[in-house]
Amino acid sequence: MATRIYLIIFAGLMLAQGLSFAVMFHERYESATTVMLNTVEHEVATSVAVLDRLPAAERADWLGRLQRDNYRFLLGHGQRGTPLISGRSREVARRIENEVGPDYQVQADTISMHPELYQLHFRLHDGAPLTLEITPRGVPPIAQWLPVVLALQLALLLVCTWLAVRLAARPLAQLAQAAEAMLPTAEGPRMNEAGPTEVAQAAIAFNTMQERIARHLKERLHILASISHDLQTPITRMRLRAESLEEGEERQKILGDLHEMEHLVREGVAYARSAHGGAEAPVRMDVKAFLESLVFDYQDIGKPVTLTQSVSGASMVRQQALRRVLGNLIDNAIKYGGAAEVSAWRNDEGALCMAVCDRGPGIPEDQLEQVLQPFYRLEGSRNRGTGGAGLGLAIAMQLTRAIGGGLELSNRPGGGLAAMITLP
Repeated sequence: MATRIYLIIFAGLMLAQGLSFAVMFHERYESATTVMLNTVEHEVATSVAVLDRLPAAERADWLGRLQRDNYRFLLGHGQRGTPLISGRSREVARRIENEVGPDYQVQADTISMHPELYQLHFRLHDGAPLTLEITPRGVPPIAQWLPVVLALQLALLLVCTWLAVRLAARPLAQLAQAAEAMLPTAEGPRMNEAGPTEVAQAAIAFNTMQERIARHLKERLHILASISHDLQTPITRMRLRAESLEEGEERQKILGDLHEMEHLVREGVAYARSAHGGAEAPVRMDVKAFLESLVFDYQDIGKPVTLTQSVSGASMVRQQALRRVLGNLIDNAIKYGGAAEVSAWRNDEGALCMAVCDRGPGIPEDQLEQVLQPFYRLEGSRNRGTGGAGLGLAIAMQLTRAIGGGLELSNRPGGGLAAMITLP
């Protein structure tokens, strides 16, 4: 948008500047032409009168004195040519003829058009012929310094237009950045409410909208957490009562259903709490040591987790939230792929990237975005029968957003799923 506004304003100003220059150029040209014609007719009439009054023997000595840049006098009949062709030559001939009068019997001929050359023939009072040879030259309508001033004006116009568009488009860019960085809590970046009236109103409206969205999300998450928490007590009582039943198939079914309900309740509480992962204070952490510690913890309990690639150096991260995200992704990879591969690197922009990969069945391409939504389950292996409640990836996604990162899923060549986390 800024580029379009810049081009529109600059093109309009350039057009106005061009029209102004064209009008000035035409006016100066007309003025210069008029002055030149008036000067020529008076000078030629005076020169003809001088030569007419001089003795014939002295006229040749005066020809050099009466010569100008664009015309000269010749003693004699000159050359014969064709009638005058250009309008300018006819105008000059008419003016000179009117100025010198009919006594000199003025006649005009075109000698050449490339370059333009025409002659005016006079008959002096003693009968001697006199020829005026005119070689028209372009009239400089503008001063030599004017193009330099025009170039400076265009440069100033370019800078002022760029500055005006930048000042006008900056609030929109800030609004877009604030919208992209908006978090599901009230702790997102707030726009500066200072500036012009329209900008201030837009900033106030955005901040109010962000507060309402955050309040609405908090209410929903609070309801989810409250329901999940309150369900734990009746589920526990039901489990105790079921365990007091006699051994049998019915008892095992009831206990299985209760176990599934408990798992769903715990996932619901974890999802509600994941929205507040950004409240954790970031700390400087050695990435390689952190990943090695996480992988060794899984290996110590016999889980097939390996660290295939890592990076050196420290980064500012929210350690507990990141551990929960990686833990969810690793558990997911082990459950559906049998093993997990953890790796870390830095991209071209210097952002920290971490990936958890498996060699499981993967996810259909058209459902890679949907599985990140809460309570969304795939058919086949990723269903309730395998313990999935549809919240594992949603929790990882929400936690990643809460700590200012991004989570992206993709299918691996040769089969399997790759979950990549990008942290600024």
